[in-house]
Amino acid sequence: MSDEQTVELSLDQVSDYEFRVRFDGTSVPDLATDESEPLGHGAGPNPSRLLTAAVANCLCASLLFALRKFKNEPDELSAKARATLQRNEHGRWRVVHITVDLKLGDAAAALEHMDRVMSQFEDFCIVTESVRQGIKVAVNVQDADGVLVHSGEA
Repeated sequence: MSDEQTVELSLDQVSDYEFRVRFDGTSVPDLATDESEPLGHGAGPNPSRLLTAAVANCLCASLLFALRKFKNEPDELSAKARATLQRNEHGRWRVVHITVDLKLGDAAAALEHMDRVMSQFEDFCIVTESVRQGIKVAVNVQDADGVLVHSGEA
């Protein structure tokens, strides 16, 4: 197995701040991105929303992978994510914090090896662990009964 992989995409400006994103080498449909008003027209998610979505999606997939690794067949997972933007010392907006609240479709007691699942699923997440090199990311997991089964920030 190679120690390196490449992800390629192409962007083309449609108008103003709207771009069409093509995921090269895949059959994934093009995605419209756009800045929110007043710069853009909100024709698609802006880069901050895409970054937040990527972190949340990767965490959900990593949690599912970890659950299945221990032979669980979990009900559907869901997530709610929030990004905090602040101006830096130069007055430029930066994403400074992302919080992701994951929700299991099952009671934790019905799932096998939850302590091991919770201790390792974040480490499987390529995007979150990469983003954490410069942005704080907090992760919380609740089970179907609303019990907090994991809370962490790195």
